Amino acid sequence: MRWPICSLLFSGNSHALLRSLLRACSRQDSLAIAKQLHALIITSGIALSPGSFLSNSALSAYAASGQSIYAKRLFDEIPHCQKDAVDWTALMGCLARSATPLDALHLFVEMLKGSHPRPDDFTMVCVLNACARLQDVRTGIQGHAYMLKSGCCSSLKACNALMDMYVKNGLMVDARGVFFTMEDWSVVSWTIILDGAVRWEGLVSGKAIFDQIPEKNSVTWTIMIVGYVGSGFTREAFLLLNEMIFRSKMALNDVTLCSILSASAQSGDAVVGKWVHVYALKSMVREMNIMVGTSLLDMYAKCGRINSALRVFEFIPKRNVVAWNAIISGLAVHGRGELALLMFPCMLEEVRPDSLTFTSLLNACSHSGLVEQGYRFFQDLELNYRITPQMEHFACIVDLLGRAGRLEEAEKVIRSMPMPPNAVVLGSLVGSSAAHGKLRLVESTLQELIKLDTNNTEYHVLLSNMYNYEGNPEKAKSLRQALMDKGIRKIPGMSCIHINGEFHRFCSGDKSHPRKTEVYSMLDEVIRRLKLAGYVPHTSSQVENGMKEMEDKEQALFSHSEKLAVCYGLISTRAGTPLYIFKNLRICRDCHSAMKTISKIYGRDVVIRDRSRFHSFKNGSCSCSDYW
Repeated sequence: MRWPICSLLFSGNSHALLRSLLRACSRQDSLAIAKQLHALIITSGIALSPGSFLSNSALSAYAASGQSIYAKRLFDEIPHCQKDAVDWTALMGCLARSATPLDALHLFVEMLKGSHPRPDDFTMVCVLNACARLQDVRTGIQGHAYMLKSGCCSSLKACNALMDMYVKNGLMVDARGVFFTMEDWSVVSWTIILDGAVRWEGLVSGKAIFDQIPEKNSVTWTIMIVGYVGSGFTREAFLLLNEMIFRSKMALNDVTLCSILSASAQSGDAVVGKWVHVYALKSMVREMNIMVGTSLLDMYAKCGRINSALRVFEFIPKRNVVAWNAIISGLAVHGRGELALLMFPCMLEEVRPDSLTFTSLLNACSHSGLVEQGYRFFQDLELNYRITPQMEHFACIVDLLGRAGRLEEAEKVIRSMPMPPNAVVLGSLVGSSAAHGKLRLVESTLQELIKLDTNNTEYHVLLSNMYNYEGNPEKAKSLRQALMDKGIRKIPGMSCIHINGEFHRFCSGDKSHPRKTEVYSMLDEVIRRLKLAGYVPHTSSQVENGMKEMEDKEQALFSHSEKLAVCYGLISTRAGTPLYIFKNLRICRDCHSAMKTISKIYGRDVVIRDRSRFHSFKNGSCSCSDYW
């Protein structure tokens, strides 16, 4: 291999041939060959030849491969008189795609100054891509103004990049303005505007655009299907899937399958996810693609089917660290901490753990009360695995110690952190302090937390409940009034349930559901049977001023969103059918107690995914063992 390349040095056309090879490396992203050619150019002295421009070609090759450090070094070495717009644009594009997109904008500003080449439409694509990544709409608007002045608005690629920048920032009016002033539209143009419409304007607007697209590709189909799945419109998603596969004769590729599975995981709807599983099994040639397999197990875990996730994991060939992290994380949120820890030694036999692995392991220990094991993992991070603890690891260990009542140790960890604690770390300490009745610690920590997360009402409610519990209702009311005066409102509890391919959402005290009469009739029956079984509403954190207020507070507890969702599930499914409910906030103690009893008296498995974990209620007990 080396002899033919070296022989170029002795040919009369060596410069042109080397330039051609370097350009080929740029097009094909062949970094290894580009490095060999660059070394040859340096050692041979060809780069010193006047007018060779080989450094420019090498710069393009490094930039195309994402090697921003090498590309910047070459850029600085090229004489000013030999830098053209291609060189500036190549480096700018590399920086825009790298971890430092802000440097691309700085380079653009430098390019506009002095006697440098004028930016062209390719340059503007790089600039606008950087603005989109940074969500820097101010610079993006200035780029739009430059395009209007320079005539770049006739470039299809530049207009697509401009639209994408506006979409990424949620400015759909501006994105549509660009779209309708374009002379022509490519499939990329349609894809950008469709993605923005689905994301920011809703499915009705998105479907209207989707129907107008003259030539749909797998990306446009995926955007629309994922939009329906993520919003809980299972039936519409299946109709589109049917149309895509059977009418348009378009197969689902791995990217589409993973996107649909991700949307299923987000919505909690396993129906579409199961269909994807069957499709993947039927269409695979020999073995399941690891990317699809990992998305599958993640979907099952996030939809409350952890046993199905484990079965998928067993059949994934050549598992990588992403697959291992996904199953350990899934076991963690399902309270299967001991199994997660048992799997870790098996992981070490196949792959090297990374930072995310230990976040998942620490979460598993925290949710299962495995304090000593979790503390050992935290200590082993640097000692045995050479991983520097990140903010996520500190948040996990604070949560682990706090749940176990070791609040002094949790405080000590926070004080020893090499970086200032964020809202998650301090929030963990506040939650644990409230659970263990440490009012003074809640008050002091909350003062720090407010500076970081002003509008978070959850921790204020915890403190208010603690004031009530300790017999100080005036202070509780004063705290809640202060929040109302600032215009801060408590986030309403919401619970969702999927029944027969339809998505049903309930808020606390909801009266908007079409079957509300049946739901509340069922709720009355459920409460009656709960009380006969010994259930007592948990109003201990609230002090009532008389019998009337006590009844009002009990009624408010009875109509919490997850209770309404369960009642709808009970009237809409056959006896014995498991119910899967997804809640946006942490489940309260009253609902947790009620769900245990409901699972026993109705003979139903009830699985609730709250903000931080799964609770699997079965025959009167919960998978969390009342430790959450």
